[in-house]
Amino acid sequence: MVESAPSTNELPPMREDWQRALAVVAHPDDMEYGAAAAVARWTSAGKEVAYVLVTRGEAGISSLPPGQCGPLREEEQHRSCAVVGVTDLSFLDHRDGLVEADLKLRADLTGAIRHHRPEVILSINHRDTWGVPGWNHVDHRHVGVALLDAVRDAANPWVFGDRGPAWEGTRFVAFGGSPQATHWVDTSATHATGMASLAEHRLYLEHVDDTPGATQQWLTDVAAEQGRRFGVDFAASFEVVPM
Repeated sequence: MVESAPSTNELPPMREDWQRALAVVAHPDDMEYGAAAAVARWTSAGKEVAYVLVTRGEAGISSLPPGQCGPLREEEQHRSCAVVGVTDLSFLDHRDGLVEADLKLRADLTGAIRHHRPEVILSINHRDTWGVPGWNHVDHRHVGVALLDAVRDAANPWVFGDRGPAWEGTRFVAFGGSPQATHWVDTSATHATGMASLAEHRLYLEHVDDTPGATQQWLTDVAAEQGRRFGVDFAASFEVVPM
């Protein structure tokens, strides 16, 4: 018999009895769509969070060729990380829009996990949809699947032996914004910091927003709605996968 997922109101808060996390996402700005506010909460509490981006987001703006777009989005991500207290940012240089959950990506993610040795891994929704009509980006979906496999790979000393010593200390992977959320984080004190982190992606926001500030307002509304469900001002939800 398959157990049904708990209702949103019954979700427990995400565990915070850890010190070191690694955020792995496909593109610049992915973490800033809600999860960065949680990162700000954790870094302000003295926890260590590093970011690894699979691509440089070079194909994300139709009006800019990749050779121009990639370096600009990389600069924006560095500024965005600084806002939430993240100083360790690296890129794996897979091609934006063409990410595949293949052995090459698994090997690269295994190397990143073994290098950073995180207790917790953070990412964003890898499900087919966001719980509303529409289709999740292929890179998000493939990164999520490869990431879960890479956690297991990283713990196996006989897999990808050229990517550093095995690391089996990752306790769980938490996917922000998943329609199958299992936990939540109180971001009341750091929501504004998360929005300031998003604001550093000026080039991208100019491309996607019909009106200035539209994305920030939408994300604020989402965080406020989550907060009402859990009795706080703002919250972020995560799908936690034990490893």
